[in-house]
Amino acid sequence: MNTMKAAFYTQYGSPDNISVENISTPNPGDHDLLIEVHAATVNRSDCAILEGSWIIRLLTGLSKPKKTVPGTDFAGRVAQTGKKVSGFKPGDRIFGFFDMGLMSHAEYLTVRPTKAIRHIPEGLSYADAVSSLEGVHYAINFINKVKTHPGQKVLINGATGAIGSALVQLSRFYGLEITATCRTEHIEIVKKLGARQVIDYTKESFLKTEERYDYVFDAVGKSAFGQCKSILKAGGVYISSELGPRAENPFLALITQIAGSKKVKFPIPFDVGASITFILDLIEKGRFQPLIDRTYTLDEIQEAFSYVASGQKAGNVVLLIKKE
Repeated sequence: MNTMKAAFYTQYGSPDNISVENISTPNPGDHDLLIEVHAATVNRSDCAILEGSWIIRLLTGLSKPKKTVPGTDFAGRVAQTGKKVSGFKPGDRIFGFFDMGLMSHAEYLTVRPTKAIRHIPEGLSYADAVSSLEGVHYAINFINKVKTHPGQKVLINGATGAIGSALVQLSRFYGLEITATCRTEHIEIVKKLGARQVIDYTKESFLKTEERYDYVFDAVGKSAFGQCKSILKAGGVYISSELGPRAENPFLALITQIAGSKKVKFPIPFDVGASITFILDLIEKGRFQPLIDRTYTLDEIQEAFSYVASGQKAGNVVLLIKKE
């Protein structure tokens, strides 16, 4: 029986629950692709699944995870195709994302072409390809919940995460005037991404600004609509990457459509395939470059999860699973 190296866990909780094991290499069915994984990210989706809140457990397993290998995205090469697969062949470079888990923190995985997977363009590295998935998808689902116009003002809280760094670049693409928050050491990075003004959150609160914004995008979910109303213009929109205090944001999204001039939108992310197609177009045009903080090997999986969970990363954290 063929074996592979993979991250492995059987209980929700901390990164200490993850080990690296030799397990059976998955066998592709007639409708599957067997992928040799070259790179994956460790991201907020992965950390949320590992932590296992009650909402997550409704989808991933109540008492223990149904999928024992973590990982929600990948970039790699087709090793084998099922008999009934078309559109892909061995050797193709492909990448994809599924927020409920692809078991991609491993040397191999199987995936069906019906999932959100695409060919990697020539010249795009595996690391850059995989860093253009999870955070980008969620960022796109902020932007597509509103009707932007060039010159509108947006405040992006948490501009150096995978979501935030993508949001800054997307906001620049749509011609918005960007104010962003980050730590002192990341100010120049955020300006280079496209922010007109940067607020160092270690020194001042963005809530104390006298500026008024058309949009407040909280890419780290550390604010609340009630706090941000005062810095929104009439008709302004607040969007957060999290449910908010006491899971209020989905309810506020309904209530504020009926009452009040300032709105909450809840960015339910549906069409991953459309997000990948959109970002590939921007990459081809030179309008998007994923931000990568650091890389780890598969053997360093616990350290990677701990670093992402610390909330200190700037951009994406990449697992380089196969050396080029």
